[in-house]
Amino acid sequence: MNEPGISVVAPACDEAESLPELVRSVATAFFAFDAWELIVVDDGSRDDSVEVLAGLQSEHAPLRVVRHLDNRGQSAAMCTGADAARYAWLGFLDADGQNDPADLAKLYSEMLEAGDTAPGMIMGHRRKREDGWLTRYSSRIANAVRAGLLRDRTPDTGCSLKVLARDDFLSLPRFDHMHRFLPALLLRQGLQTVSRPVAHHPRRAGRSKYGLGNRLWVGIADLLGVWWLGRRSFRPGTCEEIRHDD
Repeated sequence: MNEPGISVVAPACDEAESLPELVRSVATAFFAFDAWELIVVDDGSRDDSVEVLAGLQSEHAPLRVVRHLDNRGQSAAMCTGADAARYAWLGFLDADGQNDPADLAKLYSEMLEAGDTAPGMIMGHRRKREDGWLTRYSSRIANAVRAGLLRDRTPDTGCSLKVLARDDFLSLPRFDHMHRFLPALLLRQGLQTVSRPVAHHPRRAGRSKYGLGNRLWVGIADLLGVWWLGRRSFRPGTCEEIRHDD
């Protein structure tokens, strides 16, 4: 655990058609790095994702598969992947083909080059959303409300492309939909985040798992909880142990 390198975590639910291209493109993007792995967390898929992943494992040694027996949601899948990860850095991306793994590799390279001055997280900011109008509209509202209330200085927290230290991720509180609030949760820990423009591709197969109900209204309900958490949290100050030896 926590060896130098990056564990790329991709939550997937009913993405059998997208998985071969995901694995191929991640392998291409991270080929030049010495230590990396791809962890696909199958979140209770009902299609033939398990069989597809089994075949891909025979062709790609860095591919690991962890399966939820029932659907638990994107945040739970990200946490499962982080728990299983071997390497010190975590990279997240969607399995639906809309994220470009080459962008994730660039974010990771930037993090490594920054060294001791690296931020707590480098994440993507989708320049042009290739989604339907309802998805774009609900995300725009949720992002505006979130930014105004949490002041997390993040234009697109819904972008899945993120790179951060595994230990920092494991220190965060866990709850459903936490993935939408990673910048605010890291700020609560005293860590800064930065955003970089990334590409966004049209979905070629499968269906989106999000709509108005579980993107906008649920997101706003969770937002109030994160706002309360930020208001009531504190970071320990510097302390020292005093010992009186005989």
